[in-house]
Amino acid sequence: MNILQIQNLSKSFGNNKIIDNLSFSVSEHSIFGFIGQNGAGKTTTMKMVLGLLKADSGSISICDEKVSFGQNKTNQYIGYLPDVPEFYHYMRPEEYLTLCGEVTGLTRENIKKRTEELLTLVGLHGVNKKIGGFSRGMKQRLGIAQALLNEPKLLICDEPTSALDPFGRKEILDILQQVKGKTTVVFSTHILSDVERICDHIAVLNKGKIALSGTLSELKAQYKADCMMIEFANKKDKEQFIAAPQIVPYMDKAEQTDTMITFQVKDVSKTEIVVLNVLSENRILPLKLEVMEPTIESLFMEVVK
Repeated sequence: MNILQIQNLSKSFGNNKIIDNLSFSVSEHSIFGFIGQNGAGKTTTMKMVLGLLKADSGSISICDEKVSFGQNKTNQYIGYLPDVPEFYHYMRPEEYLTLCGEVTGLTRENIKKRTEELLTLVGLHGVNKKIGGFSRGMKQRLGIAQALLNEPKLLICDEPTSALDPFGRKEILDILQQVKGKTTVVFSTHILSDVERICDHIAVLNKGKIALSGTLSELKAQYKADCMMIEFANKKDKEQFIAAPQIVPYMDKAEQTDTMITFQVKDVSKTEIVVLNVLSENRILPLKLEVMEPTIESLFMEVVK
């Protein structure tokens, strides 16, 4: 089942076309990485999904219900975490979630239950400090708790880790992985390593269009280039290795540094045998020998250049 369906969506501001006939879908219980450079149109798309911005053309459906600009009927299915969530700074976490629960019409019993569950999930249970004294990471974690309060079918996170340090980023990514079984996550970001860590589906937005989409495994298989990397203990070992007659034919497409060689080959298995034989014959012990897979970064750079 597709939780989110976007078809032929377009949006311009004046003469500047931001979104150009955009189409993609997000399946249930996935973590969907919506990737693009700053200014690519990710936030514009999310605002149209939330009904906060009117599309020029196209349609958006959430749980098979059409999104309409200015109406919030479909937002009952959505939890939203903006890149910079705002709070009442004089409140404490439990007070804030209680207020949010009352505004959305939850029962007092359900508010208490969900507040305790979610503050435990995001590591803020028992924290009695005012929100104004929170770090950026703590605010993002509270924002996730607030977004999940209504048990949404779809959790939209717009650049949730962009301004966090590595520890704060890890905390947010760990939380998103934990909620995957209970909701569907759309994770909008330009931080490619975060996508590679937690997302099972991705779409790359470039010049208003989807330049690349699919599961990580599908994309890596599709764009795989047979590539082998060898790292040596020192420059002398590397020079001795590349001087071997069996290796010379492979050096035409090789890239190298003082102690490392990376080369593309047609037959990895055959090349591995040659490489291992040369290493053995010359009594060279490499630090690393690796058949390399394409990374999200390499795929991204290939489609947006």
